[in-house]
Amino acid sequence: MDDLAAEFDAIASGAVLELMASYNVAPTDRVPVVLERTDEPPGRARQLHAARWGLIPSWAKEPGGGPPMINARIETAAQKPAFRGPVARRRCVLPARGYYEWRRGPGRAKQPYFIHGDGGPLAMAGVFEWWRDPSVPDDHPDRWVLSASVLTTTPVPGLAHIHDRMPVLLTAAELPDWLDRRNEEADALLDLARSAAARAGAELTARPVGPEVGNVRNNHAGLLAEAVPAQLPLGG
Repeated sequence: MDDLAAEFDAIASGAVLELMASYNVAPTDRVPVVLERTDEPPGRARQLHAARWGLIPSWAKEPGGGPPMINARIETAAQKPAFRGPVARRRCVLPARGYYEWRRGPGRAKQPYFIHGDGGPLAMAGVFEWWRDPSVPDDHPDRWVLSASVLTTTPVPGLAHIHDRMPVLLTAAELPDWLDRRNEEADALLDLARSAAARAGAELTARPVGPEVGNVRNNHAGLLAEAVPAQLPLGG
């Protein structure tokens, strides 16, 4: 995690240093996120934390009240009650080596792909929220739960045959504006992110991998190995 913190010019929190490498992240798993704190001095504001993948709205009575909100459509996130505040004031980046997506064929046939960049981590635009766990005492270190969602957009042409959505990806040039919590111009920032995703997405590579990734109990580096793709029609 120290390398990841250096990559994003962030300070790693204690919790994120405990995260193990994961090759098959599941909803509600803890994942690294880059965010800026408003209660820290300059030079220490950008931090790398561990967050629950699946945003918990601040008003939720419990974290498992419905399907985990792991994604939010960038086109509508600013209008959704759970995401309106985070889009305006609590934006983050979820670093990842890549992500899996499934291309559907006839019936139940599916072919998984690992979609990645040139070797460095992808910077997925996201939003975060802090949720106060009412079951935990006020003086307990786990009384606040950090959670996050990934923003998604329409895919670049080279990936459109696999799925109709892709993560919103940022380049290093957009990170300062996206993470700056003093900037509450949500519409302008979302436009910035959409433009960045079109450029960053064009640099992605998709390689077919084996069906083992469909079971989150499988979690090892071998999941990334290229496999012979299933013979699905191009329109699948």
